[in-house]
Amino acid sequence: MYLKKLGAKILAKKTVKIIEKWASNPVETQEKVFKSLIAQAKNTSFGKEHDFQNIFSHQNFIKQVPVRDYEALKGYFERIANGEKNVLWKGKPTYIAKTSGTTSGAKYIPITKESMPYHIEAAKSALFYYIHETGNTDFVNGKMIFLQGSPVLENFNGINIGRLSGIVAHFVPKYLQKNRLPSWKTNCIDDWETKVDAIVEETKNENMTLISGIPSWVQMYFEKLQKVSGKKVGDLFKNFNLFVYGGVNYEPYRAKFEEMIGRKVDSIELYPASEGFFAFQDSQTEKGMLLLLNSGIFYEFIEASKFFDENPKRLTIGEVETGVNYVMIISTNAGLWAYNIGDTVMFTSTKPYRVFVSGRIKHFISAFGEHVIGKEVEQAIKEAMQEFKFSISEFTVAPQTNPSQGELPYHEWLIEFEETPKNLSEIAAFIDKSMQKQNTYYFDLIEGNVLQPLKITPLSSGSFNRYMKSQGKLGGQNKVPRLSDNRKIADLLVK
Repeated sequence: MYLKKLGAKILAKKTVKIIEKWASNPVETQEKVFKSLIAQAKNTSFGKEHDFQNIFSHQNFIKQVPVRDYEALKGYFERIANGEKNVLWKGKPTYIAKTSGTTSGAKYIPITKESMPYHIEAAKSALFYYIHETGNTDFVNGKMIFLQGSPVLENFNGINIGRLSGIVAHFVPKYLQKNRLPSWKTNCIDDWETKVDAIVEETKNENMTLISGIPSWVQMYFEKLQKVSGKKVGDLFKNFNLFVYGGVNYEPYRAKFEEMIGRKVDSIELYPASEGFFAFQDSQTEKGMLLLLNSGIFYEFIEASKFFDENPKRLTIGEVETGVNYVMIISTNAGLWAYNIGDTVMFTSTKPYRVFVSGRIKHFISAFGEHVIGKEVEQAIKEAMQEFKFSISEFTVAPQTNPSQGELPYHEWLIEFEETPKNLSEIAAFIDKSMQKQNTYYFDLIEGNVLQPLKITPLSSGSFNRYMKSQGKLGGQNKVPRLSDNRKIADLLVK
């Protein structure tokens, strides 16, 4: 037991030292990554079509390679899936990650032998940073659970295809295999509700010390644990002290989690995606996640407010500023080139470069020119929860452009409360003031009587789970959009 903890501390110190070396030279690090990517891909179909052999600078790259999203690169991805070699990256990918996608339906993203190790190393580095900062190694001797998709993979034209979390399950280090839950058999269950029930049975009597997953689905796991055991999660798992999460902002869930656990536990935020592992929380005291600049990914950033202009400026890491909302563009050793992943980020620090995910470039409300983003609605609900002491399971926001006769349009907040408060109008007014304070466009529309203040529609328990199930997206890495510029989701939830 002691040797395992000691070994973890030694590895943690070594890992932090390596990362701090490149983090202290961000521009030089990114320049090396850029040159390496271009050199390795110059003889691919994409490299030849875009004259990679004559790309020597970022300015050359901008001229030769336009920003594209998944749909614009789909033809290349289809050629790869059909077995063609040397399309976007040398050879054939080792895996193809299937993701449900929030803007393009199902997506198929290549993962290469060069890119795969970084997915694993980043997750390990996040834990090592936590150990190095806090000295806490208690979790290494207990059981760890990773709520993820099925590891069962399909083989198509010699390439294994599956969910990213299922692919990663094949790379759990041997020294963690004995600690890891659920069992392989349970992990292979495809139906999410059946799977969670099986996980509850496997874990309810174990010494769980680390739990990881997307908060909304971990919440389902915790609720089922409580129902089966009649205990709070923290009483059931007395040594549970670390929650690792990604995918969505944890803040709207934090109060509910602490109530279900019965105490506070440390948490680590990760920023993984099928396209790459971009960042992890490197400090328990500083805001944001450390952007991984030495992981086979070259980053570009475009100001979100200018993204839809004809030729928006593409910035490199040395040109970004804190507090600005950027669309993140990536080029990677999996063969993604000037690829728009759809996320918007803000930098909280440039020494080192830390970010947080502020939303999705296609997930906003601007039905009246207000351009409300995910960061703003999440901040507003967080403030309201702290002020009025309520908890929620989930929420989303949509415009109501055709209200009752004589009414002004408004933003409708559809919220699934743990227990619906009696003072909804007071809470709505508080949230609306927060939104006006954060977003000057929204403030002007309210002041100018173009919009009326927002309204809250409380939803019955389980509404979001029923909606996700109806869309075939219950569990795994699927997420409910925080806000939409239309009423597609809102109308289904209200029904």
